[in-house]
Amino acid sequence: MAKWLSAEWMEEYFKMAQSQPSRPGATAAIQFEILNGPNGNVFYYWIVEDGKLVECKLGELDEPEVVLSQEWNDAIAIQKCELDATAAFMQGKIKVTGNMGKLMALLPITTSDEYRDLQTAVAAVTEF
Repeated sequence: MAKWLSAEWMEEYFKMAQSQPSRPGATAAIQFEILNGPNGNVFYYWIVEDGKLVECKLGELDEPEVVLSQEWNDAIAIQKCELDATAAFMQGKIKVTGNMGKLMALLPITTSDEYRDLQTAVAAVTEF
């Protein structure tokens, strides 16, 4: 099992995400900020092109199109499928800055059965 948000976990997530279907128009450079974890803040990013994850790494993008900030415990709950990401956003648990149009184009991905299945599979092989 890979420790959540480690480089090893990012690689495993990337491999597992390759099974996701294409979604034309769902393209964005997304920066994630996971705040107040046991070892401080963790930053990672995704590059998504037409619904396919093409890059998933620890670190910060120079010019992200969308930035999602969330507290450590909320991010864990989302990853474990205990908290719906859309509900977390509506509750103010995910703060968004940047291009909202890009984010909205990604919503069909995060609400799909395939994505939920991916999240469940990833959580099963993750050490939290």
